[in-house]
Amino acid sequence: MLYTKEQWLQDFRGYAEKILMPIESSKLNKNDKASEINKQIKNYRDKKLKQVEEKANSEKWSNTLLLDEILRMTYASYITMLEYRNKVWPYEYMAFARRIGELWELFCRLAFEHPIKQLSLIEPPNFNEVQQAIKKSTNDYIDELPVSDSIKDELKRYYAIPWTMVDSGGIKLDLDLHFEQNGTHYNCDFKSGFSSNEKGNTNRLLLVASIYKSLKTNEKTILFVRQKEDQNNHYLQTLKNSSYWDVFCADDCYSAIEKFTGFNMRSWLDDNANWQNDISKDFKKHLQDNDLLKYLTW
Repeated sequence: MLYTKEQWLQDFRGYAEKILMPIESSKLNKNDKASEINKQIKNYRDKKLKQVEEKANSEKWSNTLLLDEILRMTYASYITMLEYRNKVWPYEYMAFARRIGELWELFCRLAFEHPIKQLSLIEPPNFNEVQQAIKKSTNDYIDELPVSDSIKDELKRYYAIPWTMVDSGGIKLDLDLHFEQNGTHYNCDFKSGFSSNEKGNTNRLLLVASIYKSLKTNEKTILFVRQKEDQNNHYLQTLKNSSYWDVFCADDCYSAIEKFTGFNMRSWLDDNANWQNDISKDFKKHLQDNDLLKYLTW
């Protein structure tokens, strides 16, 4: 198959043109029209991905060649998705910045889903199971203490009090990516950037990472941040200076991804992703007129 970027763009834009008119003329509101555009282009990309993978398997492509083709196809689909969503509901800055961050995370994950180095995607642990294991381990420890049964019962009672304050249904240990490599479980979160109102998210990330650290298995928590490190951002620095998170920002993020996956995503983006030249003229004008071009930085 091995399409060029231009061929993939032509392919996806051709498909998007076919679905645009029925969606535009429908009675859906603009939010639903935007969702429908995104859904149909994503479904089309999934179909193309299956074809690429079948071709790669039959022709015995290398992992690097396969990932390169998938990234090129995905990049073209993202451009098309952004352009045609903008036709039914023009982007404003909050929606556009958020969307670019979402797509960046999904794009980076492709290197883990189709790695060059050996790694395996895994499922995150279930909090209820983790909770029960921690309780059992602590109660077993108390039972072994050289103290009277009444003291043991009292210690267990006090130990149970904090658990009554924890809403187990509200704690989820799943992050954006979980994989195993060389006997270590890596639990990863992707962040486009840190704003000034990240307190709740920062506290959640610290709580989740502390639970992982309490497990007896070899667990590490990794934070990948798209933007450059901001020394003045209190929430980012809190995570970086904690003993729970390994934080990688901007180019350090891509270096870490390459260390794990064996693929140089930074080099690929430099060689292939030229957002301002690759997007259509009318979409570029909309971004320029609304000061949104600055968000096209990966």
